[in-house]
Amino acid sequence: MSAIATAPETTRATYAESRRHELRKTRLVMIDGSLSVNASSVEGGASERVYADGYWGFASAPTTDDASVARVRRQARENARAMARFGARAALRLAGGTHRGEHAFAGRKPLTPAECLERMGSLNAWCRSRYPKLKSVQVMLQQEHHRKWLATTDGSEVLNSIQRAACYVTLVAENDAGAPVELLERVSGKGSLADLDLSIESLAPRLDRTHEHLQAKRHAVPARGGRHTLVMGPNLAGILAHEAMGHPCEGDIVLGGAVTGDLLGTRIASDLVTMIDYAHHRDGEELMIPVYADDEGMPARDAVLIEHGILKEFMQSRETAARLGMAPTGSARAYAPGDEPLVRMRNTAILPGTSRLDDMIAGVDDGYLLLDTSNGQADSTTEFMFGINLGYEIKGGKRGRAIRDTTVSGSAIKVLQSVDAVSDDMVWSCSGYCGKKQPMVVSMGGPAIRAHAHLGGE
Repeated sequence: MSAIATAPETTRATYAESRRHELRKTRLVMIDGSLSVNASSVEGGASERVYADGYWGFASAPTTDDASVARVRRQARENARAMARFGARAALRLAGGTHRGEHAFAGRKPLTPAECLERMGSLNAWCRSRYPKLKSVQVMLQQEHHRKWLATTDGSEVLNSIQRAACYVTLVAENDAGAPVELLERVSGKGSLADLDLSIESLAPRLDRTHEHLQAKRHAVPARGGRHTLVMGPNLAGILAHEAMGHPCEGDIVLGGAVTGDLLGTRIASDLVTMIDYAHHRDGEELMIPVYADDEGMPARDAVLIEHGILKEFMQSRETAARLGMAPTGSARAYAPGDEPLVRMRNTAILPGTSRLDDMIAGVDDGYLLLDTSNGQADSTTEFMFGINLGYEIKGGKRGRAIRDTTVSGSAIKVLQSVDAVSDDMVWSCSGYCGKKQPMVVSMGGPAIRAHAHLGGE
C-alpha cells in the first residue's frame, strides 16, 4: 500500500488526509422473465482534505495519476485558505488516533453476467410455476464494492474494502377491487452476489411466507387511526433505530441542534432498550458492513448509544469529538470518490431481549402487528413517520386480518419509553441505503418490540 499523504505544505495546516477510492456497482432487473435493466459502473478518483486555521479544505479529481494527486493536494490547501477569508477561527485540537492495516472480505469467485441471468431466470420460472395466479414477478440483483486507500499526516495507512450484495423478489397480485398489491422479499449480505445463497432450496421458505402474506393482503381492511399498542417486527424496529434515533445521535447532527444534545445521561427509553452502532463485530462475528478504520484513518469502535434506556454517547468524527469534548468512534465515512467524510452509521441495532414474539402478540387485546416498512423519514427532534406495507390486526391476543398500507408515526423517544417487551431474536439486513447529503451503505438490525405509537387510518 502506498501512502499518498505528505506533510502539510504550510505551517498553518495541522492535519491532512489523502484517499484513493474505487466504487464498482452492478444492478440487474428482470420483470416477468425479461431483462429490463443491466447496469454496471466503475467510479474512481483521488481526494485530499486539509484542516488549517480552523477551516477544512477539500478537493477531488476522477483520476489517480501522480499529477492529479498533486493538483488535488494543492487545491485542497487553496480551498482551506479561501475559507479562512470568512474570518479568524481558533483551530481545534482534532481527536487523535491512527490505524494501519488492510481489511478486505475474501469471498467466492464473482458470478459472471450469464450466471446472474441464469439465477434470475430460475427464480422467475419457479415463482411463476408455484404461484400461477400472480400478476407479475420482479427479480433484482444488486452488488457494490468500495475500495479505499487512505493515508493521513497522523500516520494512518489503511485499505478498507466493503462489499455487499442483495436480491429482491417482488410478488404482485390483485386485491378484491382489482387493484395491484405487492410485497417484497429481500436477501442481503456481505460480499458479492456469489456469496448469497440464491438457491431455490434456500429461498423457497421465504418466498412461500411472502406469498402467504400477499394473499392475506389481497383482502386487507383499513386500520383504525390513532394511538395503539403495536408489536413492531425486526424490520421495523431496525429502521426505527436507524432513522429516528440513530441520526439524532450523530455528532454533526447533535452540533446542529438535535434534541439529544441536552439529554446525555438521561433516560430516553425503557430499561429494556439498549442500542449500539457496531463498528465491525458482534459476539465474535464480523458484521455486514465492517468498518475497522473510518475514512479519517481513525480506529473504529462500537458506540453504545442507549444502554438500558439511558442515552450514553454519540457517534463521532475527529472534529465532532473535539467540539463535543468526547471520545472519537471512527464514524466518518464518504460514499463516493468525490465525497467528503460525514458522521455516518455502520451497523446499528437494538439488542434482543427475553420475550418470545408469540407471547408479545398474545399479550395484546386490541392492537396491531407491523411487519414491514416501505420508506421512512425522521428529523432531529426524533419525530418520525414510516410507511407500513405489511401489517395485521391483533384481536384477543391473536393475529387477525391483514391491514391496508398505512403509516406509523410519533416521537422515537416517547415510543422507546413505552416499550414493555423486546423479543429474543435478531434480524440483520444491509439491503438499503442511508441518505444524508450522500448515500451510504449501512446495516441495521433488531428484535421485535412492543410499544405505543400513532397509526394512520381511514
